[in-house]
Amino acid sequence: MATASYHHGNLRAALLEHGVSLARAGGPDAVVLRDVQRMAGVSNSAAYRHYADRHALLAAVKANVMTQMGAAMVAALDRVPDRGPRTERALARFRATGQAYIDFAVAEPGLFRTAFAPDGTEPSEDTVPADRHPFQILRGRVDELVAAGMLAEGRRDGFDEAAWSAVHGAATLFLDGPLGMAGTDRQQLITDRLLDVIGEGLR
Repeated sequence: MATASYHHGNLRAALLEHGVSLARAGGPDAVVLRDVQRMAGVSNSAAYRHYADRHALLAAVKANVMTQMGAAMVAALDRVPDRGPRTERALARFRATGQAYIDFAVAEPGLFRTAFAPDGTEPSEDTVPADRHPFQILRGRVDELVAAGMLAEGRRDGFDEAAWSAVHGAATLFLDGPLGMAGTDRQQLITDRLLDVIGEGLR
């Protein structure tokens, strides 16, 4: 056993890292506490001191993946040029957010499926920073659309969730629906059309 090699909370981080690796390879069903414990080379009791059961581990993995996804969305926002009319910048940032959301799902299907698995293990608000939570990032871009005058405040209610539903639905169809057979180029064309429709509806 390798328990002695872990210090100052490193075991908790190692267990989580193994859990994320399992999720990446096999989705939420692959995240099993005994497998994570075995990969870390520690005893059951050592692992249980950090994660009481599979639900606790899976919630931590979901929070980690959500944060990764949010970081990818923020990186996409950072690549949007900070020039031009305010309305065009707001729309470009909104579009970059939606594109990054779908890109992450397609690039990391196991992680995406794990993050949104409907199994009652949703990460709590304090485990995913607001500036890295995918929905909160998207909501911030809608705030920018309102501030830029592209979206009237009276049309705001429900827009955040509608936009989220659009990109999440597309990602799900690409991964687990009939659009999975469309191929990379056609999936991007579909994504472009989806984001075009949303943008045109704001003009």
